[in-house]
Amino acid sequence: MKLSIDRLTSTPTPFEFEGDSAWWRAALLPQRSLPRELLEPLRFVCQAYRMGEDIYIEGEVRGNVEIECGRCLARYRHRLHEPFRLVLEPAGDRVPTDPEGVEALARDGVCLGDEFEVGWYRGSEIHLGALALELVSLALPVKPLCREDCPGLCPVCGLDLGTEHGNCREARPDSPFAVLAALRDGNPGAGAQNETTVRNRKKRGDH
Repeated sequence: MKLSIDRLTSTPTPFEFEGDSAWWRAALLPQRSLPRELLEPLRFVCQAYRMGEDIYIEGEVRGNVEIECGRCLARYRHRLHEPFRLVLEPAGDRVPTDPEGVEALARDGVCLGDEFEVGWYRGSEIHLGALALELVSLALPVKPLCREDCPGLCPVCGLDLGTEHGNCREARPDSPFAVLAALRDGNPGAGAQNETTVRNRKKRGDH
C-alpha cells in the first residue's frame, strides 16, 4: 500500500489495492472499537494526481465487515461502499501538534489533519495502510443496525425480539382496574383473586 509521489502528474493515475486480514490485524490498535477480524479482503479503488505541490487521492472502499447491531447485539455483515477524497499538502518544516501525527509522518510519510479530507505528506513515497484503516473507521455507522426495523432486546428478559417471543412483555402490575378487566373478559376467578390483592394493598397502605 505505497504511493510514489514522484510519478504523479496532473493526469489522474488509477490504482487499486486490497486490505487483507494480516494487514487489518497489524494496523488495528487495541483501543479502536472496530471489528477484530475481516470476513474478506477490502478493496480500495483509487486515483491520484497532483495540482502544483498538492496531492489529491480520490476513490472508494468496498467490501463487507462483521459488526454488532446496536439494538439486538447480533453480529451481521455490513456492506461498505464509501467514497472519499483526500488533499495532501507538503509538510515542509511544519510539525504536527499531536504525537500520533508526528509518528505517522515519520513512519508513513503522511499524516491527517483535524479533518480526514486534508493532511500533510513528506518525502517521495507515502504508505497508505493507516489512511485505509481510517477510511474504514469513518465508513462504519455510529449506531449500526442489522436492519432498519430491528426491535432490539426485550427490556425484561433480554430475548431478541426479532427472533423470539416471550410473554414477559404482556406482564403488567396489578391495579384496581384488574378486577373490572377480569370480569369483562369473563374470568371472575381471576377477578376475585385480583380483588383480594387490591384489598390487601389497601390494608397495608400501598397505592
